[in-house]
Amino acid sequence: MGESGHNPKKMHETLASVAAQLMTGKNVLVEEQTVPVKRVGAARLRMVEFKLSGRPFEAIEQNPEKPSRWGKLAREKHQVVQFRDVQAHKYVGVSVDGKVLEYGKKEG
Repeated sequence: MGESGHNPKKMHETLASVAAQLMTGKNVLVEEQTVPVKRVGAARLRMVEFKLSGRPFEAIEQNPEKPSRWGKLAREKHQVVQFRDVQAHKYVGVSVDGKVLEYGKKEG
């Protein structure tokens, strides 16, 4: 996630902002683009597709029914948002109450 020359702190601030907007509004503003929040799946979870440094990502509200630790936090009324890199087809991070954690960052 942080490999595109972006300042990691700035990247985390942007993702935290996307997560907060996803959970509270009908649109998300990121890098001068306004994108609508959609409701997806049987659980009607919030989701938004956006670009960050030209790369497509999705931000998806955590399903509270999942047995994972993230699902448990969502059941406890925390705001949990997963971030997925669309091109890589993998989840790259999570925001819990505005704090962003990057998954398995590889140095290389």
